[in-house]
Amino acid sequence: MSCTIIVGGNFGDEGKGKIVSHVAHKDKPTIISRGGVGPNAGHTVMVGEKKFGVRMCPSGFVFPDARLMIGTGVLVDPRVFAQEVEVLGVKDRIFVDERCAIIDLNHIEEDKSNTHLAKKVGSTGTGCGPANRDRAMRVAKLARDLPEMKPYLIDVPTEINTALDAGENVVLEGTQGFGISLYYGSYPYVTSKDTSASQMAADNGVGPTRIDDVIVVFKAFPTRVGEGPFSTEMSSNKAHDLGIQEFGTVTGRERRIGDWDSKMARYASMINGCTQVAITGVDHIDSSCFGATDYSQLSKPVKEFLKQVEEDTRSPVTLISTGPEMSQIIDLRDELV
Repeated sequence: MSCTIIVGGNFGDEGKGKIVSHVAHKDKPTIISRGGVGPNAGHTVMVGEKKFGVRMCPSGFVFPDARLMIGTGVLVDPRVFAQEVEVLGVKDRIFVDERCAIIDLNHIEEDKSNTHLAKKVGSTGTGCGPANRDRAMRVAKLARDLPEMKPYLIDVPTEINTALDAGENVVLEGTQGFGISLYYGSYPYVTSKDTSASQMAADNGVGPTRIDDVIVVFKAFPTRVGEGPFSTEMSSNKAHDLGIQEFGTVTGRERRIGDWDSKMARYASMINGCTQVAITGVDHIDSSCFGATDYSQLSKPVKEFLKQVEEDTRSPVTLISTGPEMSQIIDLRDELV
């Protein structure tokens, strides 16, 4: 039995989708369930030449043997959900907790028209903030209130805990990043709830004593979309010189690029209870490492960087992404045994 949480340690866009997909194929969980806010988080997964951007379905959908679930604490936009289910072909294996709150069109309209959210905070305009407010006010609709959601309804906590009791592997997939947590991020430039590992467990109804590992995903060069402080931000010209230019999966906005932030990494690891670290984008440190699949293929500058990461996070780096495709990764987890 193993229950692993995977969360982001920066401002989102760390490459969690790829890490979840790799872990799923390697560990073969029977359930992959997502926590987090809602469709304001986009995960990009590349399998060969195919590129998938998902906002509601767990990014671990690429592992065909797992049942996919959306935890109780997640906001559901039924329109986005329906589109993804059709495009990804997961109708027979995706389930939604009946208590998930629903994002209505009026939530989206308010999110886009509210000057504070749209202009100052830099909201994605997906309706999540207003929907979470309505849930707190106890006036939001729940998934069980919509006929079109009936075929997908399930009790997610019961399913997950039953699987763990049976000795099966489960992956809990986080969204967003630590730096935009409502509690621990750079308030008010944050999302509308906590994004830490503890929240992902709560979103899925899994008690803290049942969590075996927390993998925190960091970028070698952190990025941020939208407004808010970014202490290690570099100029766009420097980022382009490094060959880094990225755009948000949901908003399409160009991401701001920064250097490694030791202080943030240390704090994020502490709050999340990090047991393992995944690092993405090391090929931007040294392009000769692009596509490497073995630690011996990494250059001295990259190995020195990984040593710094381990000192900062006080956790072992066990997953090293060397490119966007799912196979471009070094997995050192077996060395921990």
